Amino acid sequence: MSNPQSSNLNAKIKGISLVTLGAVLGVTLSLHFAAKAERQHSMLNLPVEDVRALSEVFGRIKSDYVEEVEDKRLIKEAINGMLQGLDPHSSYLDQDAYKEMTTNTMGTFGGLGIEIGSEEGVIKVVSPIDDTPAYRAGIKAGDYIVKVDETSLRGMNMTEALKRLRGEPGTSVTITVLRRGEAKELIFNLKRAKIELQSVKSRQLEAGYAVVRVAQFEAQTAEKMVRAINDAYKLNGGSLKGLILDLRNDPGGLLDASVAVSAAFLPKDKLVVYTEGRVDDAKMKWYAKKENYLRGKRDDFLKNLPAAVKNVPMVVLVNGGSASASEIVAGALQDYKRATVMGTQSFGKGSVQTIMPLGNSTAIKLTTARYYTPNGRSIQAKGIEPDVKVDDGFQRYATREADLDHRLTNDEEKKANEALKAKLPVKETKPGLPGEVDAQVIDKEKDEKPVDYKAINAQDGKPIDFVLQQALNKLKNGTVYASPKAWLAATQLPTVAGKPAPVSVSKAATPATR
Repeated sequence: MSNPQSSNLNAKIKGISLVTLGAVLGVTLSLHFAAKAERQHSMLNLPVEDVRALSEVFGRIKSDYVEEVEDKRLIKEAINGMLQGLDPHSSYLDQDAYKEMTTNTMGTFGGLGIEIGSEEGVIKVVSPIDDTPAYRAGIKAGDYIVKVDETSLRGMNMTEALKRLRGEPGTSVTITVLRRGEAKELIFNLKRAKIELQSVKSRQLEAGYAVVRVAQFEAQTAEKMVRAINDAYKLNGGSLKGLILDLRNDPGGLLDASVAVSAAFLPKDKLVVYTEGRVDDAKMKWYAKKENYLRGKRDDFLKNLPAAVKNVPMVVLVNGGSASASEIVAGALQDYKRATVMGTQSFGKGSVQTIMPLGNSTAIKLTTARYYTPNGRSIQAKGIEPDVKVDDGFQRYATREADLDHRLTNDEEKKANEALKAKLPVKETKPGLPGEVDAQVIDKEKDEKPVDYKAINAQDGKPIDFVLQQALNKLKNGTVYASPKAWLAATQLPTVAGKPAPVSVSKAATPATR
């Protein structure tokens, strides 16, 4: 068995494939690198008529197409078509893509630091990665990249768009962006960089309360988290009153890293995640024990954690950008009631991809299983529903797995979808943006009074992370606001000299909807 590795605007979003610029990362959950280039699959009972049709199409293109086409290109595109028609995560990896897939899981890669997708033929930012050129420049999730330098990306496929966006570290590139709410195009002048992914950050919020931010599950993530937690305990005299694990906008990464992070807070040998598929290799279980998260003969770094970490009150933060490995951690801690999951519904990427080399330095990435939480919940196209829902007011158009074309589903969801098909709202095109938007959403936006979320999320000129503040409230007094708008509506501010008296958001006391 090879080493396992991990990775709404509307219902017509087509062909999204989350890819990190300069690396094939994104929301891949699990990559099983096959030990052999070939498996002994039966070649019997091939659909002869269909194979004959494929051969005839091949011949027609070779003889009649307006330009001469190489055999290699036709075969490559045929393979691409077969795989991309299955689900959003199965794909063909040419030599360059395969090399990136096998070498860029260690936390270092080149590029701009953007996770992107393709929506209706337009390149869309899924999430900027923390502390990268794109993040520092102010590129946001939901932005549409319409031009790179003087080249339009409209209608361009993902591979070609990535070639335009990539480049040597230090080289400059100009990105033209469309953003909701902005009347004009936004221009960003960026310098490409070698991205050193900071997968773990931590800080103290108040005496006794710390937050650990996991931005990506890479090879060293769990060890870095252990150091961060130990530092927090030392800073507080060996004791913590509460810990927040922030997994927002974490697209996933390595499976064994997610098992290790889960194991840090769970009792030994507890089931963390399992997978189900058609072949034996796709039916696996991972437990909170070193054999399931250590690579090679290494010391168990989790033994360096203080025993109290198994019981410290915890909140796990998730949102629509939390996918695959993030959902494994959140789902496991939620199933065992080890932590309160707070935020918004996660992405819902609950499928496993296997990398199968083809022997010519290329490979296919094939979806081979679904993964399940310890209690048997399939997260595929559903995501993790938080125990306490808190919305910061910014992520109103999040794209999730459920929106992707050809995405996998389960029997329960199939029945529900069939029942809902006849009740889907009428669609209308919103001017100035690609795709279609629910007409009810547009009408609702017209009727609602605008809320200045930026003002609500700022205090004394400094930005405030509203959701993080509510997580701290949960640990301190158990009550939170469901959104900045709810806080604004519920808080009757007293006046001082005719002006509202200052009130700290962290003192919120209105329960959120559970």
